[in-house]
Amino acid sequence: MSLLEMLLVVCPLVFFASFVDAIAGGGGLISLPAYLLTGMPAHMAIGSNKLSAAVGTAIATGRFLKEGSLHLQIALRTAVFAFVGSCIGAQLALHISDYYLRVVMMVLLPCVAVFVLFNRQRLDKESRFEQFSRSRIFLGMMATGLLIGMYDGFFGPGTGTFLILAFTTVLGFDLKRACGNTKIVNLTTNIAALLMFIGAGQIYYAVAIPATVFSIMGNWVGSGLAIKNGAKFIRPVMIFVLCLLFIRLAYDLFTTAL
Repeated sequence: MSLLEMLLVVCPLVFFASFVDAIAGGGGLISLPAYLLTGMPAHMAIGSNKLSAAVGTAIATGRFLKEGSLHLQIALRTAVFAFVGSCIGAQLALHISDYYLRVVMMVLLPCVAVFVLFNRQRLDKESRFEQFSRSRIFLGMMATGLLIGMYDGFFGPGTGTFLILAFTTVLGFDLKRACGNTKIVNLTTNIAALLMFIGAGQIYYAVAIPATVFSIMGNWVGSGLAIKNGAKFIRPVMIFVLCLLFIRLAYDLFTTAL
């Protein structure tokens, strides 16, 4: 595949992935396969995807920060726990097959989708964070960061979506601020991974840099819509991402069984 053909495949899909990711997480379910479709080696595809994702997420994070649509202190502390959890998860991945995790996720995902669809009161404009005690907030940050960080390091797809759910259900944020908090955590883990791939020389810059421009545009548009419209726009996109993840897991399990 020529460089022009690669760009024609990757750039539009990265834009769409970044648009989705800025709103509800899960953009990697779209962008990583786009890089793999070009035929580049898997590690280089992952590294290139990390470059466009990290820069695009930084743009979305900046928009949420500017609008005050996140809780910076909570997000940063959760990011620290997520970084530790991600390191633990990556180590586990070296020793444990992810097959059983995929099976568990296949059972959990429909339950999560039903929760998002029908638990409107908690996921809309109601914020309960201010009512929580310091100990509950600390335990919530630790559990959210460590567990989802471990998931990200071990398996990964849909991490942003699960972070949004954790920030709403465990820490009591409304959807818009939960989305903003998620960007901080995702940006931290993306940068950490990106530095590793840069050091290993596993980035195809000729494709990754143009794709980064499209990632910036997608994140800019998506974050703007999320900030402006809040839960009524975020929830449907979350359902879309959860369905996409379910299909991805089902496909992986089917191909593994064969």
